[in-house]
Amino acid sequence: GKVLVVPMDGSHWLSMKEAVQELHARGHQMVVVSAEVNLHIKEEDFFTLTTYATPFTQDEFNRLLLDQAYLVFERKSFLTMFLKIMERLKTAAFIFQRSCEELLHNKELIRHLNASSFDVVLTDPVYPCGAVLAKYLSLPAVFFLRAVPCDLDFEGTQCPNPSSYIPRLLTKNSDHMTFLQRVKNVLYPLALKYICHVSFAPYASLASEVLQREVSVVDIFRFASMWLFRGDFILDYPRPIMPNMVFIGGINCANRKPL
Repeated sequence: GKVLVVPMDGSHWLSMKEAVQELHARGHQMVVVSAEVNLHIKEEDFFTLTTYATPFTQDEFNRLLLDQAYLVFERKSFLTMFLKIMERLKTAAFIFQRSCEELLHNKELIRHLNASSFDVVLTDPVYPCGAVLAKYLSLPAVFFLRAVPCDLDFEGTQCPNPSSYIPRLLTKNSDHMTFLQRVKNVLYPLALKYICHVSFAPYASLASEVLQREVSVVDIFRFASMWLFRGDFILDYPRPIMPNMVFIGGINCANRKPL
């Protein structure tokens, strides 16, 4: 088959690249679409790289991603971390949203992709541009991910998500919680919802413009035909799943070698 890949840059791409390489080895034609300015997405012999111009420089992009990486190692209070994350996330979101606009408004590139007769779009929903592009090209979308913030993966798959035993991001809870921990489990996502609104709401506006109908953030995540989760219940807490959710947690494990 012919697969159009719309990846998220950074470590997300390093994980997806192995899947792209394996699909190529199994006889599929892989075409990766990316902004010219990126961190890790470079030409390889197992896929064809198609790039498009963006209005920012490589130095600006590198500096942004390094700032985000350093934030992971800081040990601050929840409120301090929340404010820092918000500040840097707004900048990151703006750059990726502009990149998405440049892709979807590039009429020549869209015309070329539409004429290329792809069978499916493989994309990371953390960068929803791929899902919007798949819908615009009337192609099925396969999501390749670890998770989506703010439980949007649960909403996109319409999967049950009980707060009573599924720990929320940043709570440090387990699947066995006291009453107060469950209260915390309910309250923490309220702040994160605002982060996700800042990050994802502009994609809904862009999708509404491109598809010429009202589209919400959750609608974008419901475009997916299949969700490939880089997780495994050996490491993750129990949770409900839906029929189109497949766990592929071992995909990035290195092949064993003789000692």
